[in-house]
Amino acid sequence: MKYSHVLFDLDGTITEPFEGITKSVRYALGKFGIEVEDLNELRPFIGPPLFESFRNFYGMSKEESVKAVEYYREYYVPTGIYECSVYSGVEEMLKKLHESPCKVILATSKPEPMAIRVLEHFGLDKYFDLICGATLDESRTKKELVIAYALENTNITDKRSVIMIGDRKFDVEGAAANGLSTIGVTFGHGGRDELEKAGAIMTFDDAFSLCDYLLS
Repeated sequence: MKYSHVLFDLDGTITEPFEGITKSVRYALGKFGIEVEDLNELRPFIGPPLFESFRNFYGMSKEESVKAVEYYREYYVPTGIYECSVYSGVEEMLKKLHESPCKVILATSKPEPMAIRVLEHFGLDKYFDLICGATLDESRTKKELVIAYALENTNITDKRSVIMIGDRKFDVEGAAANGLSTIGVTFGHGGRDELEKAGAIMTFDDAFSLCDYLLS
């Protein structure tokens, strides 16, 4: 096989999280008197850490961003977390990879307990050898740190045999900071142009063709 370890992003790569994330963000913004009618305006929140997004997109202070994340979780934890779906072909891909010699690892900026809940909800957790996510206290949220954490918890000796799979530039940049290459998926929320500009070595439009490549 081409790779001994395959790292996957979650939101926008394994699951389509648009409804749950954007509704949770809208709920949080509403607590600050900010009304958003079109959920598409909140699409940029899918991918980067929430704390940074509230600051970057709405100019919130550090204290306001912390509160916004708390409000976000008021909606997301009981409801929004389940307002998502698994992309076509992804479960079949994960099953085949799990049955192959390679190790399958999750590396997501979503808080680790929530990522586990999502995978368990769809019965996908059994396909992963290791699940790594952000911390709830915001000490590990950036993709660079999550990937570093994943690498620390594996027996990887040759980074050339490791690949990151993701849909946003944050996946590509986070992987590069750890000496890894990234394959982009265009069915998520970044798109081919964003992924290629960030440095993805190639892109795939569906999980079926990605699976064929990884197993070839």
